[in-house]
Amino acid sequence: MSLATARRIALAAQGFADARPRGRVDVRHLRRGLARVGVLQIDSINVLVRSHWLPLYSRLGPYPRSLLVDMTERRRELFEYWAHMASFVPVDLHPLLRWRMARAAGDAWGRMKALQRDRPGYVEAVYAEVEARGPLTAGQLSDPGTKGGNWWGWAHGKTALEWLFWCGRVTSAGRGRNFERMYDLTERVLPPEVLARTTPAEADAQRALLELSGRLHGIGTARDLADYFRIRVPQARPLLHDLVEAGALVPVRVEGWREPAYLHPEARTPRRVEARALLSPFDSLVWERSRTERLFGMQFRLEVYTPSHKRVHGYYVLPFLLGEHLVARVDVKADRASSTLRVHATHVEPAFAARHDDVREELAAELRTMADWLELDEVALPPGR
Repeated sequence: MSLATARRIALAAQGFADARPRGRVDVRHLRRGLARVGVLQIDSINVLVRSHWLPLYSRLGPYPRSLLVDMTERRRELFEYWAHMASFVPVDLHPLLRWRMARAAGDAWGRMKALQRDRPGYVEAVYAEVEARGPLTAGQLSDPGTKGGNWWGWAHGKTALEWLFWCGRVTSAGRGRNFERMYDLTERVLPPEVLARTTPAEADAQRALLELSGRLHGIGTARDLADYFRIRVPQARPLLHDLVEAGALVPVRVEGWREPAYLHPEARTPRRVEARALLSPFDSLVWERSRTERLFGMQFRLEVYTPSHKRVHGYYVLPFLLGEHLVARVDVKADRASSTLRVHATHVEPAFAARHDDVREELAAELRTMADWLELDEVALPPGR
């Protein structure tokens, strides 16, 4: 298979071959977009907008963000869990992720073991308080504990709640003003019909997740498909073999790829893709950085945690998809105080230098659309641009 064909398959699977809706976007459009990505990664960085808002914008264009809040907090069509990373996930996937919850319950983190040793009964006391008072944040616990040298400097209460969250005993009932989780008992948050579904065996659940990953990717290597739901590659390989034997995946070779790939038999192969979208650095199209480089020739790295003097492209950089290619990247910030979308830097990829003016014109149009969606009045470009 040619690389160009693989690229179009991947873009179509992720929803970029679909035309953006005309007119007002409603919940049906969001469901269609979610069916293309499967998972919305959550991140606390808010320099532009919370990352989970962006993937649907990239595919659908401007949409009322209240719709996504409604789907997560009222309709309960999505729930929070560690799927790729911390993510919003369709509730139908809950049974397929219970193996991860069971593993967490059976093999506590080192910091949890230390907490259970140093404060016997504390974790169950936290659970009992959520049961009696929830939903609540870690800071609202009657005994939040003290901070220690544990993960991110978490206090004891936060550590206990996150472990209970990982185990599936509590879940997120929503987010507070500062985007902190509001924890509550899982059975009080998720639909009872979902919780009542049979829990599949671990291998069966992982096999189903890998098949779904193949559908969402369209095409990918074993590492690509395993990464979508963070399944270890050695565990994934025999399960992928099972899926090939069952006809759920088709082994293929892609031009320029060292590793063999897997094609989903229902993947579309459009003749061309005419997308225009700014992508979150946490968008599922570019999660697996080696796949991004194989498909698009872009070496994309998140530089948020890189010292400023060592950054190459900027602090919060969005790849720009135009047609079938990642043609540029842009470092942006929503300056809400001045109602301005500030563009700190733009970088056209060297392979598209000959189209520089065309790329910048399309990018400017997309930045204006994004500013309108974020209810910002102005777009401020770098000086001399």
